[in-house]
Amino acid sequence: MNLLKSLIAILILTLAALGFASSAGLSYLLTVIIPYAAFAFFLIGFVYRVVQWAKSPVPFRIPSTCGQEKSLSWIKANPLDNPSNVLGVIGRMALEIFLFRSLFRNTKAEILQQRLVYGGAKWLWFFGLLFHWSLLVVVLRHLRFFIEPISGWINSLSVLDGFFEIGVPTLYLSDAALLAGLSFLLLRRICAPRIRYISLFTDYFSLLLILGVVVTGILMRHFFPADLLQVKNVALGWVIFSAVDPQGVGTLFYMHLCFVFTLMVFFPMSKLMHMGGVFLSPTRNLANDNRRKRHINPWNAPVKVHTYEEYEDEFREKMKLAGLPLDKE
Repeated sequence: MNLLKSLIAILILTLAALGFASSAGLSYLLTVIIPYAAFAFFLIGFVYRVVQWAKSPVPFRIPSTCGQEKSLSWIKANPLDNPSNVLGVIGRMALEIFLFRSLFRNTKAEILQQRLVYGGAKWLWFFGLLFHWSLLVVVLRHLRFFIEPISGWINSLSVLDGFFEIGVPTLYLSDAALLAGLSFLLLRRICAPRIRYISLFTDYFSLLLILGVVVTGILMRHFFPADLLQVKNVALGWVIFSAVDPQGVGTLFYMHLCFVFTLMVFFPMSKLMHMGGVFLSPTRNLANDNRRKRHINPWNAPVKVHTYEEYEDEFREKMKLAGLPLDKE
């Protein structure tokens, strides 16, 4: 049912894009007004979520640990899986952000011959890494539409991405990798019963929305070419606050924009915010030094305490009559 709702939502967006393409007034709305509104919503929503997370109290060190903690000199510690200082935390975060190290440990559990057996499950790690890195490369390549002159490193990245020179125009490796990684993540949610059981509408919608962006982009590049000069004029117009309504760019371009702007608006409200949240996760960004340093909760409200000594002074006579032991006679 959640998958069906997501497909219906994508269909509605597609029909909306067709409406934008068929009307001059709606076309102006999509290419001139909505871009600024979508970007403002994305930026404000992103900052708001990050600030809210940053304001959340974390009174104690609660890092997740997968290795030996630093203790005695003759016991070998694991500085990355159980960091004891800032340098270890930086190394751990770098491996997590760039290589998904925790996901690399992902295991599967199966019952074989009435025994619980654990095994490796690296496919999710591989395709997740493939998807995120290829998406980053695609986003960086798209910067050529927003700046003039185009930086040399962007041209170098494009040349490296199309190194094999497959087809005309060249098929970028990042496009194929992005489509493969995204397809795996979507099929995993659809085909795996346990994953499908816990999948929500937002999970399917996020993947289908990104898939819509990717597919329309590939179609525009290889099958239904858009006027790149017009596309660049539109993108540069957004940057210099002189947006223009393009002519003759094709319906796929409006579909592409419709998916992109919807994704920007949806992003801060979805699980896609893990892009910013990973940096603020207390299970990852804190050193495990609880044994070497006492951490006191700074948010504890001041309370009036009643010590045992004061309690005994107050009820000494009654405690004597009851035969209870006393610290002081």
